[in-house]
Amino acid sequence: MQSLTQFLGDNMLSIYLLIFAVFLGFELISKVPSVLHTPLMSGANAISGIVLVGSIIFLRKTDPSETFSLVVGMIAMIMAMINIVGGFAVTNRMLAMFKKKPKQ
Repeated sequence: MQSLTQFLGDNMLSIYLLIFAVFLGFELISKVPSVLHTPLMSGANAISGIVLVGSIIFLRKTDPSETFSLVVGMIAMIMAMINIVGGFAVTNRMLAMFKKKPKQ
């Protein structure tokens, strides 16, 4: 029990940051109507870019001996990159639907 308390005390900032990010992401996505979800994908890519930059800064400032912080930072970085790449793919596909087809 004492080791759990010490762990929570040592990583309190990381835990608050994780809880805040989960809450903010849930609130942001739940407020978007399904009709607007695809057109707002570019905005979500920008937010994921901010998460990616934040995770890089977080990882750079983390002590190499703090395994939990490194794992959380790496998970944030990987999830942000997956979201960015997938978002750009969906946005590109959506924009391709609006291009005029060449006449033959």
